[in-house]
Amino acid sequence: MDEAPHLMIVAGEVSGDMHAASLVRELKRLQPGLRLTGIGGPALAAHGMTLHYHIRDMAVLGLWEVLKRYLFFRRVFRDMIRRAEHDRPHAVLLVDYPGFNLRLARELHRRRIKILYYVCPQVWAWHRSRIPAMAATLNRLLVIFPFEVDVFKDTSLPVDYVGHPLVDEIRHTLATPPAPLPQPELTPVALLPGSRRQEIERLLPPMLDAAAELDRTRPGLVFHVAVASDEAAEWCRHALDRQPESRRPRHLHFLTGKTRDILRHARAAWVASGTATLETALLDCPMIVVYRTAWLTYEVGRRLIKVPHLGMVNLIAGKEACPELLQHDATGPNLATAILPLLDDTPQRATMLTDLARVRDLLGEGGAARNAAAIIQHELTAPARSPS
Repeated sequence: MDEAPHLMIVAGEVSGDMHAASLVRELKRLQPGLRLTGIGGPALAAHGMTLHYHIRDMAVLGLWEVLKRYLFFRRVFRDMIRRAEHDRPHAVLLVDYPGFNLRLARELHRRRIKILYYVCPQVWAWHRSRIPAMAATLNRLLVIFPFEVDVFKDTSLPVDYVGHPLVDEIRHTLATPPAPLPQPELTPVALLPGSRRQEIERLLPPMLDAAAELDRTRPGLVFHVAVASDEAAEWCRHALDRQPESRRPRHLHFLTGKTRDILRHARAAWVASGTATLETALLDCPMIVVYRTAWLTYEVGRRLIKVPHLGMVNLIAGKEACPELLQHDATGPNLATAILPLLDDTPQRATMLTDLARVRDLLGEGGAARNAAAIIQHELTAPARSPS
């Protein structure tokens, strides 16, 4: 009997764990005996993957946080190389997480192990110089934004646009009515401060400041904070405890695991820059994009970033469809002023809704997990391409 294919997966963050798990679900329909090992979280573990390391230990935000844990990441890196050398998986699937995965790809390539990459690192924004290196080490790249195919058009790297995973997820969400939220008689405004501790500590206070200011000047609002986990709820509570009473809105609710319900009800939202801006766009909620990070991370990033916008929703739109308030501009008064026109039927709101509809059209019909699974299933048995 032929040996069951072995796929090693490296997904170092919550989003990567979820995207990879959806892909694995489809892949196991095509390859029922598939053996899975690697780095991931609860979603991949639920599909039978043996976890060598858990995402709770891998997910950090910002340059300074990575530097503080350098020795840990070096140990994990070397261990994963040793495991790949010993097990010789049929392929290694790297999922986003570029700081770790691109270096790992280079080492695995030297050991003649087939490397597939799902969810392209944003080299088109930060490091276009990495494009030739990716083409030289990867065997195949599966991208989730249509414009990413053209980024690699001058290389020999096979690149497939498979669709964005959120398109399918949101379609499923919209098939059922949203769950009721507290104080439905008031106009809801959403606060999405992110899922990591550093994000919440930096973004939630100015969002609360803005909510308190709107509460004083515009009665009848309720503010729903989207909380990703019980652990994040604790961080949010700590942030609220540090706010003076004068900087807290009267009608405020922390809601865990209800992000999409919150966005479906919300009149408008403040949203941490990242994938959440796409989720918000797909749910047709006008937004203000907000971003703050450590001073060193921001200064380095400001010099390296090569795109005109930070919010993914704006990059896809090709314009600043949603205002971006970054770093020192992300203050309570600025956030309050920016969101105010979106709370009424204004020209600004109408224009933004039109732009969000265009973003949804550009993302296409979905099917990312199914499309990616078909490609990976083929690659598990096909001879390895020699990267150029």
